[in-house]
Amino acid sequence: MKQVFYALILLMMAQACTQRVAQKSFEKGYYDRAIELYKKGLDPQDAHQNFMLGESYRKSNRLQEAAPYYSAARRAGSREPGLPYYLARSLKVNKQYEEAEKILSDFVTKAGGDANFKTMAQVELDNLTKIDVLQAETNYFRIKNLDELNTKFAEYSPVYHNGFLYFTSNREGGKIYGATGTPFTDIYRVQSKGANINIRTLKALDPVINHSDTNEGSIAISSDGTSIIFAKGNSGKATGNTEVNLFFTRYRNSNWSEPRPISVNDPEAWDSTPALTPDGTTLYFSSTRPGGFGGADIYSAQLNRRGRWVDVQNLGSTVNTAGDEVFPFVSEDGRLYFSSDGHPGFGNLDLFVATRIRGKITIENLGEPMNSAADDFGLHQFDLTRGFFSSNRPGGKGDDDIYTFINEDPDLKVVNYFLVGTTYTNDDGQHKIILPNTKVALQAENGELLSEAFTGEDGKFKFRLYAEERYNLLGEKTDYFTTRKEFSTIGKSVDKASLTEFITNVTFETEIMMDRIVLEKSIVLNNIYYDLDKANIRPDAALVLDSLVQIMNDNPDIFIELGSHTDARAEDDYNMDLSQRRAKSAVEYIIRQGITADRIVAKGYGESKLLIPNAVTEEQHQQNRRTEFKVLRYNPKKNEDNLPPDENQDEYDRFFDDSEGD
Repeated sequence: MKQVFYALILLMMAQACTQRVAQKSFEKGYYDRAIELYKKGLDPQDAHQNFMLGESYRKSNRLQEAAPYYSAARRAGSREPGLPYYLARSLKVNKQYEEAEKILSDFVTKAGGDANFKTMAQVELDNLTKIDVLQAETNYFRIKNLDELNTKFAEYSPVYHNGFLYFTSNREGGKIYGATGTPFTDIYRVQSKGANINIRTLKALDPVINHSDTNEGSIAISSDGTSIIFAKGNSGKATGNTEVNLFFTRYRNSNWSEPRPISVNDPEAWDSTPALTPDGTTLYFSSTRPGGFGGADIYSAQLNRRGRWVDVQNLGSTVNTAGDEVFPFVSEDGRLYFSSDGHPGFGNLDLFVATRIRGKITIENLGEPMNSAADDFGLHQFDLTRGFFSSNRPGGKGDDDIYTFINEDPDLKVVNYFLVGTTYTNDDGQHKIILPNTKVALQAENGELLSEAFTGEDGKFKFRLYAEERYNLLGEKTDYFTTRKEFSTIGKSVDKASLTEFITNVTFETEIMMDRIVLEKSIVLNNIYYDLDKANIRPDAALVLDSLVQIMNDNPDIFIELGSHTDARAEDDYNMDLSQRRAKSAVEYIIRQGITADRIVAKGYGESKLLIPNAVTEEQHQQNRRTEFKVLRYNPKKNEDNLPPDENQDEYDRFFDDSEGD
């Protein structure tokens, strides 16, 4: 009996030790090892063990396999605050929609519980109720597994460029990544004519890009093929699973340069899944950095003239949710495709498209067969009707597979709207000349930044526009007034029903005239009128002063004097007093609009600076009765966006280069 007793004690101690090691493996992110250890001697009645097994599967991207362990933890009375939510998500991935809906409904209506998980559960419950609608939607997609390329390993994140299909895979085995228990991933390419690949040409990218002890992930390629941005990380070291950043390499002298991290990375976040717009001036990527809406959000960054990525912006709550938004792709017609598990979908990650219509973004699930209850992600088009995507749905070759798709919608017509323009200024002789090296921003009517361009020596810029919208263009250059100009496509749309071509491009033209900032140079504000012997601001004068408020908001580095002038038809002292009161009244109005008092002073000149000393007509007197402003002080901050490329700077900081491509 003693021997049996001691054996039981030893067994219990061994199991406890195994559980402690499993917990430590989980905390280090070695989820595959944790699964192996938790399963050893698993007690079906142990709520904690079962919950941790479910968590290990979830965190290693195997949510489908987590369901039975979450269910066991629930039966065993687990009080983990997120269990009902995670269990419902795992049931949804297994297409057990009714059971998932019941669990979520019970959770959100029951008193108590974690408020954050209840909020997420309510969103998921709302999403579940829309599955029937999604399944009833008609679409014209056909898909096919790319059998010749896929293996029992993972193949995902396809990118087509210049006759080659690039993708990420762990197909050649090698070192094992502890989080998933699968080999580290590398980036490959294979010759392809559309969806027809030549498997004999398959090879991994250069060793300078692929390392045996890190995961190389998604890739984005510049249009000329000379520059690559790709995700790299998850080495399995102590820095953890957020150790994923975006790297840049350039092809020159028949070799890829040593990859370097780009400036948009957050050292404490997961930054991955890069994508470039067709013109290469905007980078989209996904990140878990603070300040987002939930898990991973999609961000954008602009390429400035010095070849650096600047102005990182979250795409906002219309695109991003409390879940994960990943794998962005911008098509030739300006639509943003991405994957999400936060918008209404069929299971885990689904494919969506964001379309801008009359100034608002609409999000559309691509429906079946593009989406399934599994992960569907990484869409990339090689024309507007065909492309590739990734999925780990049942029926594939193994892990993630690459699929081809074609959209056979008979009514599909594409209209692209573009605005091209030039920045100008006047030379000393007041002749119009091109103003090069200028930053031009395109804003929506509500002030949202849509895009930026940096003009070259020709002063040219180009933006994609959308139908039936109003925009503001802002030209910005050091030593020049930031200039605002309105543009609208309202009433200029093309009726798609009248089109015969598949793609129609509509191009508008404009120009931006920019004035140099010259200290003490007076600038007349036209149409500011006052009632006789009055200094109060009339509504018509307020409109003109509002334009000066806008100038000061757009040019925060200027400090001005607002001067008021009268004609000569009254006594000098009277005119001086009246002009001072009027100038002061105008300045007080401007300060009330939010301009700080230290940036503007009032000055009355009376009749001391007549433009027409011997005025006779009322029109001449009106020219003398004027309101002007002039810049007294200008403190420009260094703006690298407006500097030309520095040929001496670190070569890895620059994105574009005229070297040969691949």
